[in-house]
Amino acid sequence: MLTWLIIFLVIVLISGILGFTGIVGEALLLIFRIIFSVFLILLLITLIMHFLR
Repeated sequence: MLTWLIIFLVIVLISGILGFTGIVGEALLLIFRIIFSVFLILLLITLIMHFLR
């Protein structure tokens, strides 16, 4: 479970940096913001499940 937490955290950080700083082109900007949102939700769910155990 902790492994998933670390994986989601890394994906959220990378997509957040690429999606909200404008490093990538306009076409990929929306994709990285969607990936950021989805994996942020998954990160929070995993974090909650980890602490409830």
